[in-house]
Parts: sequence; structure tokens; C-alpha cells
Amino acid sequence: MPVTASRAVLRQSQFLTRRTAIRHASTGPEASKAKEAASSAVSKASEGLSRVTASAGPILSNATQALRKVGGRTGKVISFVDSLIPPTVYYSKVAFELAKLVFRGQNMYPPNLATFQSYFQPLINAARNPATIKNLNLPSTQGIVARVRNANKKEIAFAGVTAAEVIGFFTVGEIIGRMNFIGYKGEAHHDH
Repeated sequence: MPVTASRAVLRQSQFLTRRTAIRHASTGPEASKAKEAASSAVSKASEGLSRVTASAGPILSNATQALRKVGGRTGKVISFVDSLIPPTVYYSKVAFELAKLVFRGQNMYPPNLATFQSYFQPLINAARNPATIKNLNLPSTQGIVARVRNANKKEIAFAGVTAAEVIGFFTVGEIIGRMNFIGYKGEAHHDH
């Protein structure tokens, strides 16, 4: 918690530095005093952050070492979870970077808050008052069939590629889960 607090202090001092520099963007002596005060605040905040980080490191290391010494089932669980942390962090960073590349490549942007509200408001109202479910504008099966019939080549190709991706990811997940390319491991059946 102290590391988070010192990061917040550092961010606040950087904000104040920028704000002071913008406000005092003249060439007079006031501007140089403001810049000196701002740089002093930033250096003090970064010194505080480095002190907190330096003192938190040994504490976390000692706690981790103490947890690793626990024996029995609890020790096995702790060592298992401890062994999963580095790959989880690594692969989450990889997935985040890959998602950023995909979003930029497809020119995708998250919807604004008004879009979320307009989309979910009928569902929230239906949850509050179940009698309003009849009034929701849900697509009928005829509407879905008509949309599929009237789809152009680009939409059909996009749906096909998406279906192939889903099937591919499912297949790779199954292979990883089974630890085998073909079939599931199970009990051998013996005929008597």
C-alpha cells in the first residue's frame, strides 16, 4: 500500500509541475522560481518512492521465503501458485500487447458510456420489471434468417474467418488440456 501512495504522490507532483510550468510560461524570474520549485517537488517525490520501494523489497522477499518454508499440503499449494505467477504475468502482458495490436489494426475503439447505457438500459429495466420483457426489441428468428440471406460476400467471409478462429482456438485448447493430439486419456477397458 505505501508504494501505491508514493506513486500517487509522484503523479500529483508531476501534475503540479506541468500545471505550474504552463501557468508561469513567461521568461521572468517568477517562471524560473516556479520551475525550480516544481523540479524540487518531483525530485522529493521520486526520492520518497525509491525509499519506499527499497524498504518494501526485503519485506516482500522475507514473506515469500517464509511462505515457501511451509510444508504439507499447504506448502505444495503455495509452491504451485508461486510457480504459476511468472508465466501468468508474462502471458497476460503478451495477451494485452496482442489485443492492442488487433484493436489498432482493425481500427476498433471502445464504445462511449452513452452507447453502453442505451444498450443495457432495456435489460436493466427488464430485470427490474419482468413484465417489460415482451416490449424488448429482440430479433426474431425470421429477422435473423433474413439477415443471413441478405448478407454480402464481405460479411460472409468475416463470419467464416471468425468461425475458423473459434474452432482453431477450441481445438488448441483441447489439445493442451488433453496433453495429446488424439483422444482423451482414460481407463483401459478389458474384455473378459
